[in-house]
Amino acid sequence: MSTKGRVLVAMSGGIDSSVAAVMLHEEGYEVIGMTMKTWDYATAGGSKKETGCCSLDSINDARNIAVQLGFPHYIVDIREEFGDYVIDHFNKEYLDGRTPNPCVLCNTHIKWDALLRRADKMDCDFIATGHYANIRKENGRYVISKGKDENKDQSYALWGISQQSLSRTMFPLGHLTKEYIRSLATQKGFTDLVKKSESYEICFVPDNDYRGFLKRRNPTLEDSVRGGEFVLEDGTVVGEHEGYPFYTIGQRKGLGITLGYPVFVSEIQKDTNRVVLSKEEGLFRNGMWVDQLVMGKYASLKNNTIETITKIRYNDDGSPALIEQIGDEMRVIFTTPVKAIAPGQAAVFYEGNDVVAGGWIKKSFIHEN
Repeated sequence: MSTKGRVLVAMSGGIDSSVAAVMLHEEGYEVIGMTMKTWDYATAGGSKKETGCCSLDSINDARNIAVQLGFPHYIVDIREEFGDYVIDHFNKEYLDGRTPNPCVLCNTHIKWDALLRRADKMDCDFIATGHYANIRKENGRYVISKGKDENKDQSYALWGISQQSLSRTMFPLGHLTKEYIRSLATQKGFTDLVKKSESYEICFVPDNDYRGFLKRRNPTLEDSVRGGEFVLEDGTVVGEHEGYPFYTIGQRKGLGITLGYPVFVSEIQKDTNRVVLSKEEGLFRNGMWVDQLVMGKYASLKNNTIETITKIRYNDDGSPALIEQIGDEMRVIFTTPVKAIAPGQAAVFYEGNDVVAGGWIKKSFIHEN
């Protein structure tokens, strides 16, 4: 066994996780590769050819890397636990009038748990992934921070990983750029990986049609929610919609309604099957509550208000905000109003490059100064 230790590497078959495995192997770690089968069309449906991290091609790509470098590779079927937790949660959130973020949920509640359980069975000291983020230990806590490549930083999706899991986690690519990773893969002869296109779709909704997914998952849903009311902020009824689960906060296109000026979805009212429309300015809020917190840099922020940059979605640049932990929730007051705060999305709080904490957006509000 290597003196550096044994590491279980999550290998999706893509360039990032493959290069992470190569780097650790060359650094002298005893590497074991593992590819997780999380879903298939038999359970998810869809109109496109199977692609992405769970396709046969991706699994074979991961295995080929392991064979070339001479380390073991295993395929683990976690479709049942993935479906029970991630897909069921995705479905329920939309039926509750919220906008879910399944990739964050999968990372923090499925993939890490699955990896660590297998790591223990294989006597692995660490687990590793190809995420662009960094980990360090400070004041007795493991702190996630942004990756060097700002365009590829994935710290937003990792806030939910527990301190115990972080203590055994490695991110070999955190201090590198995507350009460097492509160059390294080319040098190693992995040209097929360099040519691979990256998918940004939800893996179990590969046609990007979440409405179709919901209809397939809930055969009677469309009939039960069709015909609800579009209303303005003052309650004025302006039309009928196809059902509240089929809309998201901030949506403009596909509403099927004309009022003579642009309107956006500003609120979803599940109990009355109403979808509230407003002009663009009606999307802005300067406060929100975030629950199901996972604390990062600090163990607690109770009775303590700090300044952060707060991100409310993956591709958000972040906005200055004061945060205060009250009980098990975070009260967030933005310096200036932000657009389209969607309940169900993740909120992540940064101090510099460090993840202070994260949680799920419960609701937004207008804070009067």
